[in-house]
Amino acid sequence: MDLIYGVLESLPVSMFQYDFMKNAFIALVLLAPLFAMLGTMTVNNKMAFFSDALGHSAFTGIAIGTLLGCGNPLLAMIIFGIGISLVITRVRASGLASSDTVISVFSSTAMALGIVILTSRGGFARISSYLIGDILTVGVGDIFLILTVLVLAYFLWIFLYNPLLLLSVNPSLAASRGIKTLVVENIFVIMVAVAVMVSIRWVGILMINSLLILPAAAARNISQGARSYHWVATGFAVVASIIGLWISYQFGTSAGASIVLVLAIFFFFTYLVGRRGK
Repeated sequence: MDLIYGVLESLPVSMFQYDFMKNAFIALVLLAPLFAMLGTMTVNNKMAFFSDALGHSAFTGIAIGTLLGCGNPLLAMIIFGIGISLVITRVRASGLASSDTVISVFSSTAMALGIVILTSRGGFARISSYLIGDILTVGVGDIFLILTVLVLAYFLWIFLYNPLLLLSVNPSLAASRGIKTLVVENIFVIMVAVAVMVSIRWVGILMINSLLILPAAAARNISQGARSYHWVATGFAVVASIIGLWISYQFGTSAGASIVLVLAIFFFFTYLVGRRGK
């Protein structure tokens, strides 16, 4: 970390004189590729509201952690997030209701349950910081946690990319090729659940879905193939994170909201470019 700190301090950027800004920068550079990678396949599989449902389910995870007396509810959030993601996938696979309906039902139910539990025990004020998030509170230990999740996600991505891509194009064809579609989809939603729950205290429940979907949506407007789609989304996510953090430092705004606004600009610009090209 000292080497990275030294490099950042040598740059002619005033915000890097503070350790908390360096930590925030490093964390965002790690989170951006993670969100971009998962976001591309989330968009491909028409699961744009899935991460939103997981974000709302964080309320219940925090509530469960509070009931168990956990000082840090992260473990409870991850376990509950994985559980609800698997249930959503199972119900979606049954075909009894459309994906957006299933996700909306579980999202609203999980959020309501969490709020009821927390308000009944007077603990709602405790989660107010989770709504907006604060990337400036990232510590060195948190950076290593994010790095671990990123490495594990890319490791799984190496083996899951082709099956996931085929699954997003044609589930029936994927099944006919011997791909265990439910297993692959379960692993993917677990990856998303872990990434969302680990990062939500810095990104915020209100912003998590935007940071996952917008880079992929912007990249899809101009990408010519699957490979370029992933790398363009990653580039958008990293650049927007850096610009958003700088805007936050200069004007005292929320870092998460600033990043989302930059990504929104990227989306509308690429939309116009893509529409003109077509």
